[in-house]
Amino acid sequence: MTYQEEFIHFMVRSGVLTFGDFITKSGRKTPYFVNTGNYKTGAQAARLGDYYAACIQEHMPQGITALFGPAYKGIPLAVTAAASLYRNYGRDLPYCFNRKEVKDHGEGGAMVGYKPQDGDDIVIVEDVVTAGTAVRESIELFRHVADVNIKALFVSVDRMERGTRDCTTLDELRQDYGIQVYPIVTIREIIRCLHNQPVDGKVYIDDGMRGRMEEYLSTYGAK
Repeated sequence: MTYQEEFIHFMVRSGVLTFGDFITKSGRKTPYFVNTGNYKTGAQAARLGDYYAACIQEHMPQGITALFGPAYKGIPLAVTAAASLYRNYGRDLPYCFNRKEVKDHGEGGAMVGYKPQDGDDIVIVEDVVTAGTAVRESIELFRHVADVNIKALFVSVDRMERGTRDCTTLDELRQDYGIQVYPIVTIREIIRCLHNQPVDGKVYIDDGMRGRMEEYLSTYGAK
């Protein structure tokens, strides 16, 4: 089993990837939902970091100065990914994250952890990107911190839905900022992995659910 397939099973078992009837933040009715807020144990955090680290190591085995996790959900992701990169690959990369409110006492500033420097190659670690707002805000934030190179964005799942244009939100970020974007898995890979394939004895994507997911993607998926 590939690490991508293991990750899909891990999301299902963690109650993060669920199927039914949901409304997204954008108001779309969707038959599946990814809620990374359901990760809540140390064991889950450690394994989650391993999957991010495997994806980072596969696509960017070198050329990274630091990992950045946008507040709030990106913070534990950057931390656990950095820990896993050290534990499993011997890469001791610093990490940093932003404060929602700039601190004006103590050490001050908007950043916590590593202090980015001009010329640094930064990788953003996020959960699921819908509209890309947090990523765009992060890129804008760095313009006031240091003259860094935002090299790539790593996310858990690519929903492969249209953003404000005909392409996906992730493709919009690629086009607008010239950064590489790497999901651990895509929704198409989830369908292929789980269609009529049980996880712990239960089939989550039967023919009916697959039909609903395909219909959703035909309506909201990128061209």
